[in-house]
Amino acid sequence: MAKEIKPKFGLIFLPSPAQPNHRRAGNLRLGRIVSETITSRYKEFAFRLGPRERPVTLLRKGANMNESVADQPIGTPQLAAYVGIDWADQKHDVVLRSVDNPAKAEHQVIKSELNALNDWIAQMHERFGAKGKVLVCLEQSRGALIYQLMAYELFELYPINPSQLANYRKTFFSSGAKDDGPDADLLSELLMCHRDRLKAWKPDDQLTRELATLNEGRRNAVDRRTELANEIKSQLKLYFPLALQILENDITTALAADLLVQWPTLAELQKVSPSKLRKFFYGHNSRQEKKILERLALIKEAKPLTTDAAIIRPTALRVKLLAQQLKSLLPFIAEYEKRIAELFGSHPDSFLFDNLPGAGPALAPRLLTAFGTDRDRFEVASDVSTLNGIAPVRVASGKRSSVHFRWACPKFQRQSFHEFATHSIRFCPWAQTYYQTQIARGKDHHVAVRALAFKWIRILFACWKNRVPYDPERYLKALQSRGSEYAQPAV
Repeated sequence: MAKEIKPKFGLIFLPSPAQPNHRRAGNLRLGRIVSETITSRYKEFAFRLGPRERPVTLLRKGANMNESVADQPIGTPQLAAYVGIDWADQKHDVVLRSVDNPAKAEHQVIKSELNALNDWIAQMHERFGAKGKVLVCLEQSRGALIYQLMAYELFELYPINPSQLANYRKTFFSSGAKDDGPDADLLSELLMCHRDRLKAWKPDDQLTRELATLNEGRRNAVDRRTELANEIKSQLKLYFPLALQILENDITTALAADLLVQWPTLAELQKVSPSKLRKFFYGHNSRQEKKILERLALIKEAKPLTTDAAIIRPTALRVKLLAQQLKSLLPFIAEYEKRIAELFGSHPDSFLFDNLPGAGPALAPRLLTAFGTDRDRFEVASDVSTLNGIAPVRVASGKRSSVHFRWACPKFQRQSFHEFATHSIRFCPWAQTYYQTQIARGKDHHVAVRALAFKWIRILFACWKNRVPYDPERYLKALQSRGSEYAQPAV
């Protein structure tokens, strides 16, 4: 019987962590390049940093060319084994290479059973617990596995983007052949041979991780609310457009959901007495007398768009179904927002993000969790913009080069920076000027917003690194002292 190993802290279900596709730790040769590029313009970032995104691999004197410099770095904990895990629904392939005999790849299959993973973890503790760390490479999309393994001090996790594994596989299997066992072997090999180019994942504290999960959960719920509202609108236009006029084209509210659940057709709505309708609107905090009278008049005088029962009956049933789903969803969005506000208010770093122009109660917590609390996670601002997909990618071959959108990134975090930059245009004079300057130079809206987000990340990185809140007056004076064109208000 395998002995039970207790985790070092409780498990929290989180979105899959994202890892940067490069690191600069210990790369002294690139220090000057990095310090110059963080002050460059958005597009120049790709041209100046692109070719050197990946640091040069240095070999120890006398080391074999097939041997990684990261096998036993000086000053780091003793290593015991390299593990690659290919996680699937029915079974999980594991390939282990011990540091004592790295040429021997041990293949094991873990069944998809309740305690199978716990038994494997216990085996790892029994075999390597006294020898050192077990390094585990796995795809970052396997969130549940990451959350379970991160609870044990024995493991050091290296999540990689699935596209990284796919591209690495093509190096050896150009035919496109793929199987779980070889993939696990490639993951362990990638970790053993190229650990110096990967970055270990360190989870944030529990408060930050819970806040990150709530942020993403709320956003998913809001997106679902938008989907339901849009579908309801499209259905109402077929037979009951008056409802859109009464609700002022806003279908995301409890007022809209309740009205359509109770009276999904014009005929049903016109049968209701004015006093009952007045009571209904009052009960949903719509108490402006002028607006109520306008609504009652519209209902009384309205003519049906169609009288075809073959259209009205099934479409009304569909609207009622969607409206009921919307009604059930709204209390949970409110609960998400309440919990987020509570955690954000108690977070020690909240003061760095709660005063940002345009951030508000939704975006400020999302920005906080995008940076996290580990001040060693990012060394320079470009680490943040690259990780989150704001910095562009340069592709060069000979005399030809191009700059394009960065696809490989955590989409939710990129969305957070993009939305914040968009909102800041309305509330921040220099941001508005910067955006309009980009548009005047021929950039489209989204490129201009990403360029602004790139600039904001440099500012927020300095605030976050030094734990100093953003001061709009101080930043404006800095722009004026440099004679920046963005210090002037937009025309």
